[in-house]
Amino acid sequence: MNQTENMMTQTKHYTFPSDFWWGTAASATQMEGAAYEDGKGPNIWDYWYEQEPNRFFDGVSATVASNFYHRYEEDIALMKALGHNSFRISISWSRLFPSGEGDINPLAVNFYNRVINELIDAGIEPFVNLYHFDMPLQLQQKGGWENREVVTSYVEYARTCFELFGDRVTKWFTHNEPIVPVEGGYLYDFHYPNVVDFKRAVQVAYHSILSSALAIKAYKATDLKGKIGIILNLTPSYPRSQNPADLQAAHLADILFNRSFLDPSVLGTFPDELVDLLKTQKALPHVEEGDLQTIATYTVDVLGINYYQPRRVKVKEHLPNPSAPFMPEHLFDYYEMPGRKMNRYRGWEIYEKGIYDILTNLRKNYGNVECFISENGMGVEGEEQYRDAEGSIQDDYRINFIAEHLKWLHLALEEGANVKGYHLWTFMDNWSWSNAYKNRYGFVGVDLENQTRTVKKSGYWFKQLIEDQGFEK
Repeated sequence: MNQTENMMTQTKHYTFPSDFWWGTAASATQMEGAAYEDGKGPNIWDYWYEQEPNRFFDGVSATVASNFYHRYEEDIALMKALGHNSFRISISWSRLFPSGEGDINPLAVNFYNRVINELIDAGIEPFVNLYHFDMPLQLQQKGGWENREVVTSYVEYARTCFELFGDRVTKWFTHNEPIVPVEGGYLYDFHYPNVVDFKRAVQVAYHSILSSALAIKAYKATDLKGKIGIILNLTPSYPRSQNPADLQAAHLADILFNRSFLDPSVLGTFPDELVDLLKTQKALPHVEEGDLQTIATYTVDVLGINYYQPRRVKVKEHLPNPSAPFMPEHLFDYYEMPGRKMNRYRGWEIYEKGIYDILTNLRKNYGNVECFISENGMGVEGEEQYRDAEGSIQDDYRINFIAEHLKWLHLALEEGANVKGYHLWTFMDNWSWSNAYKNRYGFVGVDLENQTRTVKKSGYWFKQLIEDQGFEK
């Protein structure tokens, strides 16, 4: 154990700035419910469930989810009681524009106005994300992010949101984890439209980046004084060893899965090695005149960082079949580090120092961009076994998970990282794509039979942390 890691094991008080952003994050599809109510149009998740309900854990859809649409007032009151000063929501594109474009749904405008106002009245700042994996079905039928016309429709949707809600919302985000629809929908078959094609995946990624820059451009054209950014899931790539071959494998993984979105979003450029790789694979995206200047000019004001686990890689041990279609894993193999700490409930490695490494990298190589931890959390299957006689889940494992990550965040803050907050995923247990409610993440448990909310031990611990501006551990 080195000196820094030894320091992190000693008991001390970790104090955070008085204006630190404390809260949680959620998304429309995962918590709202009311999937077919009040004029909402179908999105790709509604459609995919109708086509293949067997792909979803226990056959559970997002039709009801956690019913935030009907219970937002009591949920926001509970957030206030638990000390939140900020909360990230997303707007459902297909609720606001049932077809993805064209006529606006006035009932959706009314709903989001009520939610935003309720949050502000409770002293909770709304952070609003525009796109969280939920492409309107009619736009997906036109090709989704593969189609340049959908980028235009997205920018019009974003501009409408700024006009409707920008007088009260001052923290905007263009996308949440834009690489996930690329991976899930166009490489690894865990999101609709279930395509496995590297070249098409690249075009989807490129249009997502372009759409973000164009939305930022649209925001900057207004008189609004807020900030706009993007939320990226940054997963540090660690080599098995310091052997040059392992180091190169980790470097390539980092370029493909982190820097492909991080560099254009923050620096306005694409890594040269990424461009060279795409040329080699004959997978360069279609780029129109002026695009690269737009991406270079309209970078983010603030960066959200979602961090859950590290990526560990090693040099490729067996060359892929030369006739096989290219996939990122042709460049490296994954590596299971001996002695790694695991979330035994979820199957993911827990490596708290990763949050420090991300923040240090941003400080040193990305102009110390203003940022915050926009998601971090621990999914647990079968949490009911930890319920006490009073009905509260005794999730000490989640408290320890959060505290250990915050210790490393605090060290990065002490060293000058421009990190402004921490949001847990998520406030209350919610529907999680094809996993549905298999794993629970929230500070508040949700009974799917009656939608009863019950605060977990971690929720009260987090409330105390906020009141104390820190914790001791």
